[in-house]
Amino acid sequence: MQQTRNYNTISPSARALLLMKAHTTIPFAREAAKLIQDPEPFEPDFSNRQPGFWIRVMHFEARYWSINQLLPDDATNILELSSGFSFRGLALATDRPVYYIDTDLPDLIATKQPLVAALAGPLRGHYELKALNALDTSIFNSIVSGFPAGPLVIVNEGLLMYLGMEEKRQLCREIRDVLAERGGYWITADVYLRRDLPEDEELSRGDTLREFLEQHRVKDNMFESFEEAEAFFASEGLVIDKEFEPDYMSLGSLPHFLASCSPELLQRLRANMSGKMHTTWRLKVSER
Repeated sequence: MQQTRNYNTISPSARALLLMKAHTTIPFAREAAKLIQDPEPFEPDFSNRQPGFWIRVMHFEARYWSINQLLPDDATNILELSSGFSFRGLALATDRPVYYIDTDLPDLIATKQPLVAALAGPLRGHYELKALNALDTSIFNSIVSGFPAGPLVIVNEGLLMYLGMEEKRQLCREIRDVLAERGGYWITADVYLRRDLPEDEELSRGDTLREFLEQHRVKDNMFESFEEAEAFFASEGLVIDKEFEPDYMSLGSLPHFLASCSPELLQRLRANMSGKMHTTWRLKVSER
């Protein structure tokens, strides 16, 4: 694969996230990582023994698959918001006759386009990239109108924690109005609680995202509890249809995380991490 663009324009956080995902079986992640590193060679470092790195890898691997788990088998019209350097749509259109529109902000889409061109092979479905600020109602509705008739599934991961409360409400209303008209679901992997990983010197080793998350005050935009999150969506006419059921034993990154941890760290994590901090919900329009 030949590089056609200077991928140094990719932000450090987006680059770090993609390189993390390259240590998993997430479709196209490793191939894309090799492209953005070119001409420097890239190979995943499975000898890494930093638990902070691997616990993040596990989280993003589980979060990616959570959306796929909740996608209805008969879903054909799929809109992804704020997709970043995820290639879920390309993978699905390679395997299934879907109509998939993949969106993010204009600069990111411009950088992603040559990556997709280099990665794409024969497609069974329709796949395209479009620039969209998810809060631009006019463009949002214009993109939705381009789908074939039938229910629509809207998916996102890594968006709501960058939006304030009123921005979240605006997005909810946009999505609710579309689903009320067309039918379908919203699958959001952004139901996070306002909690931190335990402060632990061993766990912090390799945690390259902690500083970024603190700098952007991401925690401020998370929910206080799952009850609060459910009530928030209900206030905007959306109810939970199904929740992601994690199977961490199936994650390819789990053995590497376990190999990086001392027995003492595992014991501290079991003692200090009571209850989950994140989930993924499939939402539908309330019938009331």
